[in-house]
Amino acid sequence: MTDIIRPRFFIGLHQPSDAWRFRQCMISVNRLEHNGRMRLSDIAVNDWILDSGAFSRLATGKGHMSVENYIVHINRWTGCGNLLAAVSQDYMCEPFMLQKAKEFAFSDGTVKHHQELTIARYDALVNAQPSAYIMPVLQGYEPGEYITHIRQYEDRLIQGAWVGVGSVCKRNSDSQQIERVLTAINSERPDLLLHGFGLKSKALTNHAVNEMLFSTDSMAWSYAARMNGHGANDPQNAQAYIDALESLPVQMMLF
Repeated sequence: MTDIIRPRFFIGLHQPSDAWRFRQCMISVNRLEHNGRMRLSDIAVNDWILDSGAFSRLATGKGHMSVENYIVHINRWTGCGNLLAAVSQDYMCEPFMLQKAKEFAFSDGTVKHHQELTIARYDALVNAQPSAYIMPVLQGYEPGEYITHIRQYEDRLIQGAWVGVGSVCKRNSDSQQIERVLTAINSERPDLLLHGFGLKSKALTNHAVNEMLFSTDSMAWSYAARMNGHGANDPQNAQAYIDALESLPVQMMLF
């Protein structure tokens, strides 16, 4: 039987104080400040990714944290555990997010503009010379739009770069949509190490999706626990989700 190669999984956490319990995790910068004030105490953590909180900030009309403030956070938290990457402050391209961005006057509500803004934000972060790797994010919605975005990045995406794939988390119910996006990216730049944001177990049962991803993350465990009357922040529920994911059967696509 062929061994299943699974992407590296980073469990998403609401409570930074639980990070030490897990081999690897993702924590939103939004959880590291309160009322605009940065958390004072260090966090005990192992391997981790700092998320920019882009989805929740744009969806609720807050807008991105300033580049300057995010850089301060990145430099502050590099000293805790092994910070592998800080995710760039991207602009999502799902139709409903395009509409929200237009309503909140963040953009003109087009994929093209969101791709341009995503690269501009990446450039601003990298040019600030932070103390951690800035993970660039590919944005689009249709597969070909991701190829366009790769080309817009030009030489910013070095050989073997670890790159996020945006606007896929709301497509978990149809893993073949995600597969088509990843296939398009892979056809253009097979060297890239792809990170799938917010991919749930249903998407990860797709063999092709598994093979094309280097890493992924999810906070689906928290929502599921809350819906089942359990603690939405209970680390035992997070660990149970990890255990279930690691034993998940992967479906080979026959057509």
